[in-house]
Amino acid sequence: MNDLAIQTQDLTRHFGKLVAVDHINITIHYGEIFGYLGANGAGKSTTIRMLCGILSPTSGTATVGGYDVNKDPEKIKTAIGYVSQKFSLYQDLTVRENLEFFGRIYQLDSGRLQKRIEDVMELTGLKAYERFEARALSGGWKQRLAVANGLLHEPKILFLDEPTAGVDPMSRRSIWELLYRLADQSVALFVTTHYMEEAERCNQVAIIARGRLLRGGTPRELRESVSGQLLEVECSPLMKASQAFGRIPGVIGLTAYGTTLHLNVTNPKTVETAIREAARAQSIAVTSVKPIDASLEDVFASLEKEMVRDA
Repeated sequence: MNDLAIQTQDLTRHFGKLVAVDHINITIHYGEIFGYLGANGAGKSTTIRMLCGILSPTSGTATVGGYDVNKDPEKIKTAIGYVSQKFSLYQDLTVRENLEFFGRIYQLDSGRLQKRIEDVMELTGLKAYERFEARALSGGWKQRLAVANGLLHEPKILFLDEPTAGVDPMSRRSIWELLYRLADQSVALFVTTHYMEEAERCNQVAIIARGRLLRGGTPRELRESVSGQLLEVECSPLMKASQAFGRIPGVIGLTAYGTTLHLNVTNPKTVETAIREAARAQSIAVTSVKPIDASLEDVFASLEKEMVRDA
Protein backbone atom coordinates (compact mmCIF):
# COMPACT_ATOMS: atom_id res chain seq x y z
CA MET A 1 0.00 0.00 0.00
CA ASN A 2 1.19 3.50 -0.81
CA ASP A 3 2.14 5.11 2.49
CA LEU A 4 0.76 8.49 1.40
CA ALA A 5 -2.49 9.17 3.27
CA ILE A 6 -3.22 12.81 2.36
CA GLN A 7 -1.66 15.20 -0.12
CA THR A 8 -2.93 18.61 -1.13
CA GLN A 9 -1.92 20.77 -4.07
CA ASP A 10 -2.72 24.49 -3.78
CA LEU A 11 -5.99 23.64 -2.00
CA THR A 12 -8.10 26.81 -1.91
CA ARG A 13 -11.59 27.77 -0.78
CA HIS A 14 -13.35 31.13 -1.20
CA PHE A 15 -16.59 32.24 0.43
CA GLY A 16 -17.45 35.24 -1.71
CA LYS A 17 -14.53 37.65 -1.29
CA LEU A 18 -13.25 35.85 1.80
CA VAL A 19 -10.33 33.49 1.14
CA ALA A 20 -10.83 30.94 3.93
CA VAL A 21 -8.08 28.57 2.74
CA ASP A 22 -5.36 29.92 0.47
CA HIS A 23 -3.24 27.50 -1.64
CA ILE A 24 -2.50 24.96 1.09
CA ASN A 25 0.12 22.27 0.38
CA ILE A 26 0.54 19.45 2.92
CA THR A 27 1.64 15.79 2.84
CA ILE A 28 0.69 13.22 5.51
CA HIS A 29 1.73 9.57 5.68
CA TYR A 30 0.04 6.60 7.32
CA GLY A 31 1.12 6.14 10.93
CA GLU A 32 1.75 9.87 11.33
CA ILE A 33 0.10 12.39 13.66
CA PHE A 34 -0.28 15.67 11.81
CA GLY A 35 -1.06 18.75 13.90
CA TYR A 36 -2.91 21.62 12.22
CA LEU A 37 -2.28 24.59 14.46
CA GLY A 38 -4.11 27.90 14.32
CA ALA A 39 -6.45 30.29 16.09
CA ASN A 40 -10.23 30.13 15.75
CA GLY A 41 -11.21 31.25 12.24
CA ALA A 42 -7.78 30.48 10.78
CA GLY A 43 -9.18 28.01 8.23
CA LYS A 44 -8.67 24.68 10.03
CA SER A 45 -12.25 23.42 9.89
CA THR A 46 -12.70 24.56 6.28
CA THR A 47 -9.63 22.53 5.32
CA ILE A 48 -11.03 19.45 7.05
CA ARG A 49 -14.41 19.84 5.35
CA MET A 50 -12.70 19.83 1.95
CA LEU A 51 -10.52 16.85 2.82
CA CYS A 52 -13.57 14.92 4.06
CA GLY A 53 -15.38 15.45 0.75
CA ILE A 54 -18.04 17.66 2.34
CA LEU A 55 -16.99 20.97 0.75
CA SER A 56 -15.69 21.39 -2.79
CA PRO A 57 -12.46 23.36 -3.27
CA THR A 58 -12.65 26.61 -5.21
CA SER A 59 -9.36 25.62 -6.83
CA GLY A 60 -6.54 23.17 -6.30
CA THR A 61 -7.01 19.56 -5.33
CA ALA A 62 -6.15 16.86 -2.80
CA THR A 63 -6.02 13.10 -2.53
CA VAL A 64 -7.28 11.41 0.64
CA GLY A 65 -6.78 7.67 0.96
CA GLY A 66 -6.04 7.58 -2.75
CA TYR A 67 -9.26 9.37 -3.74
CA ASP A 68 -9.46 12.79 -5.40
CA VAL A 69 -11.56 15.33 -3.45
CA ASN A 70 -12.91 16.77 -6.70
CA LYS A 71 -13.69 13.50 -8.49
CA ASP A 72 -14.49 11.02 -5.68
CA PRO A 73 -15.82 12.89 -2.62
CA GLU A 74 -18.27 10.10 -1.74
CA LYS A 75 -15.55 7.42 -1.82
CA ILE A 76 -13.45 9.54 0.56
CA LYS A 77 -16.24 9.36 3.14
CA THR A 78 -15.97 5.56 3.23
CA ALA A 79 -12.20 5.69 3.83
CA ILE A 80 -12.06 8.13 6.73
CA GLY A 81 -13.25 8.57 10.29
CA TYR A 82 -14.18 11.90 11.84
CA VAL A 83 -14.32 13.15 15.44
CA SER A 84 -15.86 16.58 15.89
CA GLN A 85 -15.08 19.17 18.54
CA LYS A 86 -18.67 19.10 19.81
CA PHE A 87 -19.95 15.74 21.03
CA SER A 88 -22.49 14.70 18.39
CA LEU A 89 -23.63 11.23 19.45
CA TYR A 90 -26.95 10.47 21.15
CA GLN A 91 -26.97 11.44 24.83
CA ASP A 92 -29.90 9.16 25.74
CA LEU A 93 -28.37 6.02 24.21
CA THR A 94 -25.84 3.86 26.01
CA VAL A 95 -22.25 3.51 24.81
CA ARG A 96 -23.07 0.19 23.11
CA GLU A 97 -26.35 1.47 21.65
CA ASN A 98 -24.55 4.46 20.09
CA LEU A 99 -21.96 2.16 18.53
CA GLU A 100 -24.63 -0.24 17.26
CA PHE A 101 -26.65 2.59 15.75
CA PHE A 102 -23.75 4.18 13.90
CA GLY A 103 -22.34 0.79 12.92
CA ARG A 104 -25.56 0.13 11.02
CA ILE A 105 -25.21 3.51 9.31
CA TYR A 106 -21.75 2.35 8.23
CA GLN A 107 -23.60 -0.73 6.86
CA LEU A 108 -21.55 -3.21 8.87
CA ASP A 109 -23.17 -6.65 8.92
CA SER A 110 -24.25 -7.96 12.32
CA GLY A 111 -21.31 -10.30 12.91
CA ARG A 112 -18.66 -7.78 11.93
CA LEU A 113 -20.41 -4.98 13.83
CA GLN A 114 -20.41 -6.87 17.13
CA LYS A 115 -16.71 -7.73 16.72
CA ARG A 116 -15.84 -4.13 15.85
CA ILE A 117 -17.79 -2.85 18.87
CA GLU A 118 -15.80 -5.15 21.15
CA ASP A 119 -12.54 -4.14 19.44
CA VAL A 120 -13.08 -0.36 19.73
CA MET A 121 -14.35 -0.61 23.31
CA GLU A 122 -11.21 -2.56 24.22
CA LEU A 123 -8.99 -0.04 22.43
CA THR A 124 -10.60 3.00 24.05
CA GLY A 125 -11.20 1.50 27.51
CA LEU A 126 -14.97 1.84 27.20
CA LYS A 127 -15.91 -1.78 27.94
CA ALA A 128 -16.68 -1.03 31.59
CA TYR A 129 -19.00 1.80 30.50
CA GLU A 130 -20.91 0.03 27.72
CA ARG A 131 -24.27 0.23 29.58
CA PHE A 132 -23.83 3.88 30.62
CA GLU A 133 -25.89 6.46 28.80
CA ALA A 134 -23.67 8.92 26.96
CA ARG A 135 -25.05 11.78 29.06
CA ALA A 136 -23.53 10.14 32.18
CA LEU A 137 -19.98 10.16 30.79
CA SER A 138 -17.40 12.83 31.60
CA GLY A 139 -16.04 15.00 28.79
CA GLY A 140 -12.97 12.80 28.39
CA TRP A 141 -14.97 9.58 28.14
CA LYS A 142 -17.39 11.17 25.69
CA GLN A 143 -14.43 11.95 23.46
CA ARG A 144 -13.26 8.35 23.75
CA LEU A 145 -16.73 7.27 22.63
CA ALA A 146 -16.54 9.68 19.70
CA VAL A 147 -13.16 8.22 18.72
CA ALA A 148 -14.51 4.66 19.08
CA ASN A 149 -17.43 5.57 16.83
CA GLY A 150 -15.11 7.06 14.22
CA LEU A 151 -13.07 3.84 14.15
CA LEU A 152 -15.94 1.33 13.79
CA HIS A 153 -15.52 0.85 10.03
CA GLU A 154 -11.71 0.55 10.37
CA PRO A 155 -10.67 3.72 8.53
CA LYS A 156 -6.95 4.24 7.97
CA ILE A 157 -7.35 8.02 8.18
CA LEU A 158 -8.93 9.75 11.17
CA PHE A 159 -9.75 13.47 11.37
CA LEU A 160 -10.04 14.96 14.85
CA ASP A 161 -11.26 18.57 15.05
CA GLU A 162 -10.16 20.06 18.40
CA PRO A 163 -10.56 16.63 20.08
CA THR A 164 -9.59 17.77 23.59
CA ALA A 165 -11.37 21.13 23.75
CA GLY A 166 -12.98 21.49 27.18
CA VAL A 167 -11.40 18.26 28.46
CA ASP A 168 -9.50 18.13 31.77
CA PRO A 169 -5.68 17.64 31.69
CA MET A 170 -5.71 13.97 32.76
CA SER A 171 -8.34 13.04 30.18
CA ARG A 172 -6.40 14.99 27.56
CA ARG A 173 -3.31 12.90 28.31
CA SER A 174 -5.34 9.68 28.04
CA ILE A 175 -6.79 10.72 24.69
CA TRP A 176 -3.30 11.41 23.36
CA GLU A 177 -2.10 8.00 24.55
CA LEU A 178 -4.97 6.55 22.51
CA LEU A 179 -3.91 8.55 19.46
CA TYR A 180 -0.37 7.20 19.77
CA ARG A 181 -1.74 3.63 19.82
CA LEU A 182 -3.69 4.35 16.65
CA ALA A 183 -0.61 5.78 14.94
CA ASP A 184 1.27 2.61 15.90
CA GLN A 185 -1.43 0.72 13.96
CA SER A 186 -0.60 2.80 10.84
CA VAL A 187 -3.64 5.08 11.12
CA ALA A 188 -2.99 8.59 9.78
CA LEU A 189 -4.27 11.20 12.25
CA PHE A 190 -5.13 14.75 11.19
CA VAL A 191 -5.56 16.74 14.42
CA THR A 192 -6.58 20.38 14.63
CA THR A 193 -5.69 22.19 17.82
CA HIS A 194 -4.89 25.59 19.25
CA TYR A 195 -3.10 24.07 22.26
CA MET A 196 0.64 24.55 21.75
CA GLU A 197 1.58 21.71 24.11
CA GLU A 198 -0.55 19.33 22.03
CA ALA A 199 1.16 20.40 18.83
CA GLU A 200 4.45 19.37 20.44
CA ARG A 201 3.14 15.78 20.55
CA CYS A 202 2.68 15.57 16.76
CA ASN A 203 5.11 14.10 14.22
CA GLN A 204 4.71 17.18 12.07
CA VAL A 205 2.90 20.47 12.46
CA ALA A 206 1.56 23.08 10.05
CA ILE A 207 0.71 26.56 11.31
CA ILE A 208 -2.18 28.31 9.56
CA ALA A 209 -3.38 31.90 10.00
CA ARG A 210 -6.00 33.77 7.96
CA GLY A 211 -6.19 30.88 5.53
CA ARG A 212 -2.48 30.83 4.74
CA LEU A 213 -0.02 28.12 5.69
CA LEU A 214 2.75 30.03 7.45
CA ARG A 215 5.18 27.22 8.15
CA GLY A 216 5.35 23.43 8.46
CA GLY A 217 7.72 20.77 9.74
CA THR A 218 8.49 18.76 12.85
CA PRO A 219 8.05 20.59 16.16
CA ARG A 220 11.83 20.72 16.50
CA GLU A 221 12.27 22.15 12.99
CA LEU A 222 9.68 24.81 13.71
CA ARG A 223 11.33 25.82 16.97
CA GLU A 224 14.69 26.06 15.23
CA SER A 225 13.19 28.14 12.42
CA VAL A 226 12.48 31.22 14.52
CA SER A 227 14.48 34.09 13.13
CA GLY A 228 16.67 35.97 15.58
CA GLN A 229 17.15 34.60 19.10
CA LEU A 230 15.05 34.34 22.24
CA LEU A 231 15.53 36.19 25.51
CA GLU A 232 13.51 35.46 28.64
CA VAL A 233 13.05 38.53 30.81
CA GLU A 234 11.71 38.18 34.36
CA CYS A 235 10.26 41.55 35.28
CA SER A 236 7.42 43.57 36.79
CA PRO A 237 5.03 45.17 36.25
CA LEU A 238 4.62 42.83 33.31
CA MET A 239 2.33 44.78 30.97
CA LYS A 240 4.23 48.03 31.45
CA ALA A 241 7.42 46.14 30.59
CA SER A 242 5.75 44.53 27.58
CA GLN A 243 4.84 47.92 26.14
CA ALA A 244 8.26 49.40 26.84
CA PHE A 245 10.37 46.48 25.61
CA GLY A 246 8.19 45.90 22.55
CA ARG A 247 9.29 49.31 21.22
CA ILE A 248 13.00 48.50 21.44
CA PRO A 249 14.72 48.29 18.02
CA GLY A 250 15.70 44.68 17.27
CA VAL A 251 12.72 43.13 19.09
CA ILE A 252 10.91 41.05 16.45
CA GLY A 253 8.24 39.50 18.68
CA LEU A 254 7.17 39.48 22.33
CA THR A 255 5.00 37.07 24.34
CA ALA A 256 4.03 37.08 28.03
CA TYR A 257 4.50 33.90 30.11
CA GLY A 258 3.48 34.20 33.76
CA THR A 259 6.00 36.58 35.34
CA THR A 260 8.30 36.59 32.29
CA LEU A 261 8.44 37.96 28.76
CA HIS A 262 9.88 36.06 25.80
CA LEU A 263 11.50 38.41 23.30
CA ASN A 264 12.50 37.27 19.81
CA VAL A 265 15.46 39.53 19.01
CA THR A 266 18.03 40.12 16.28
CA ASN A 267 20.98 40.84 18.58
CA PRO A 268 20.72 39.56 22.19
CA LYS A 269 23.55 41.64 23.66
CA THR A 270 22.37 44.91 22.14
CA VAL A 271 18.75 44.28 23.12
CA GLU A 272 19.67 43.25 26.67
CA THR A 273 21.48 46.56 27.13
CA ALA A 274 18.45 48.42 25.77
CA ILE A 275 16.13 46.46 28.08
CA ARG A 276 18.06 47.46 31.17
CA GLU A 277 18.21 51.11 30.05
CA ALA A 278 14.44 51.17 29.40
CA ALA A 279 13.78 49.47 32.74
CA ARG A 280 15.79 52.11 34.65
CA ALA A 281 14.11 54.95 32.77
CA GLN A 282 10.56 53.65 33.42
CA SER A 283 10.96 52.12 36.92
CA ILE A 284 10.55 48.53 35.72
CA ALA A 285 12.11 45.86 37.94
CA VAL A 286 14.14 43.37 35.90
CA THR A 287 15.17 40.27 37.88
CA SER A 288 16.92 38.39 35.08
CA VAL A 289 17.60 38.37 31.34
CA LYS A 290 18.73 35.08 29.79
CA PRO A 291 18.77 33.34 26.38
CA ILE A 292 16.33 30.42 25.93
CA ASP A 293 15.23 27.96 23.26
CA ALA A 294 12.04 28.80 21.37
CA SER A 295 8.73 27.07 22.14
CA LEU A 296 6.02 26.49 19.53
CA GLU A 297 4.10 29.39 21.05
CA ASP A 298 7.13 31.61 20.38
CA VAL A 299 7.15 30.35 16.78
CA PHE A 300 3.43 31.08 16.41
CA ALA A 301 3.78 34.58 17.90
CA SER A 302 6.73 35.33 15.65
CA LEU A 303 4.90 34.21 12.49
CA GLU A 304 1.79 36.17 13.45
CA LYS A 305 3.96 39.27 13.97
CA GLU A 306 5.58 38.80 10.56
CA MET A 307 2.18 38.37 8.91
CA VAL A 308 0.82 41.59 10.44
CA ARG A 309 3.97 43.46 9.42
CA ASP A 310 3.78 42.16 5.82
CA ALA A 311 0.04 42.79 5.42
